Amino acid sequence: MSFHLSHLHLLHFRNHREAELELGPEVNCFVGPNGVGKTNLLDAVHYLALAKSYFDAVDMHNILDGEEYFMVQGAVRTDQGDDNLLCTVRKGQRKVLSRNRKEYDRLADHVGRYPVVMITPYDAQLVLEGSEVRRRFLDGLIAQFDKAYLEALIRYNRALAQRNTLLKRFAEQGGGALQMLEPWDMQLVQYGTAVHEARRAFLADLVPLLTDHYAGISGQREAVGLEYRSALNETPLEALLNAAWERDRAATHTTVGVHKDDLVFTINGQPLKRYGSQGQQKTFLIALKLAQFDLTRSRSGIRPILLLDDIFDKIDPQRMRHLLKLLSGQRFGQVLITDTDAARLHTALDGLALDVRFFHLDHGRPIALETIERTVA
Repeated sequence: MSFHLSHLHLLHFRNHREAELELGPEVNCFVGPNGVGKTNLLDAVHYLALAKSYFDAVDMHNILDGEEYFMVQGAVRTDQGDDNLLCTVRKGQRKVLSRNRKEYDRLADHVGRYPVVMITPYDAQLVLEGSEVRRRFLDGLIAQFDKAYLEALIRYNRALAQRNTLLKRFAEQGGGALQMLEPWDMQLVQYGTAVHEARRAFLADLVPLLTDHYAGISGQREAVGLEYRSALNETPLEALLNAAWERDRAATHTTVGVHKDDLVFTINGQPLKRYGSQGQQKTFLIALKLAQFDLTRSRSGIRPILLLDDIFDKIDPQRMRHLLKLLSGQRFGQVLITDTDAARLHTALDGLALDVRFFHLDHGRPIALETIERTVA
C-alpha cells in the first residue's frame, strides 16, 4: 500500500501559532534559519502517525506558550481513498486522536497504519545515552507493524509494574516469599519471552540491511555491526527470575528481564560510542534508519513517510549525494526534508527525477511555497 500526506494544518503547536501546507507526494523541503520551526513541522507529522512527539514525551510541552491546547490535522491520500486525521491535546485533559471523525479508544490501534521513519541529529542519543533510549527505539519501530509485539510489550510492562510494587511492599512490611510473585512471574515469562523472540528475529533481519546501507553511504571504509545483548539469549526468563529472587528483594525492583536488554553498536569490532568519529556515528545512524525503513516496508507492505531533519550539516558531499540518489528510485515514497541551506539542497537535488516542493520559513512570516519539477539532466 502507498500513501502520502497531502495537507497539514497546525494550530498552537510548539512555535507555530497556525500553519497550513499543501504537500507534494514526493519530496518536500522546508528551508530557513534556525528557530523558525522547520523541525516542528516534521514532529507534527510524527504526531499524526504515532500520536506522540519524536522529541518530547510530555504532550503539554508541545502547546504554544500562553495557549491551552494544540491541534494537528492532516489529510492522508491512500490507495483506498482519503483519510482525515486529527490529534488534539488540551491542558488537563487526555489526548484525543481521531480518523475520519471517529475517535480511537486505544491509541495503540492507530500505530502502524501510517508508518514514518525520522532521521535527526537528536538520534545521536542512541549512541551516547543509556540502554533505555535504545530499547525505546527498538520497541517503537517494531510496534509500527507488529500489533502482537506491542500488545505483549504493554502486558509485560503492566506485570512488571505490579511485581515491583509487591517487592516494595515486602521491603516496607517485611516478609514476602517468591511464591507470592508467581502470578506476575507467569505473565513476565509469557510476554517477556514473546518480546525477546520478536526482537531477536527483527534484528536478525535488520543487521544485514544496516551493514549494506553503511557500506553504500561510506564507500565501504569501515565495517559496522549491531549486537542484541539480552540475558534471555542464554537463559530462559523463568530461571533468571528464580535466580534473582534475593537480589530483587534487596533492590526492591525486578533486576532481570527484557526491560534490561540493550543494543551494542560497533565499528571495526569496537564500540561505536568510544571509537567512532562524529561523522562515522552520524553515518551509522543514517544507515540504521534506512534499514528501519526497508524492513518496515517489507514487513508491513507500506512505504513509510521519510522525515529527514537537518541531516546534511557536517556530512561530506559524497555521502549526501549517495543518500539523495536513493530518493530518486522507487525505494521511497513521500520525503520531508529540513535544512538551513536552500542552495545546498537545490544543488544536491538537481538532475534527480523528482517532484520537489520548497517551503521557505522565516521568523514571523507566512510559509512561502516554491514548486520545482526536477527532471533527469
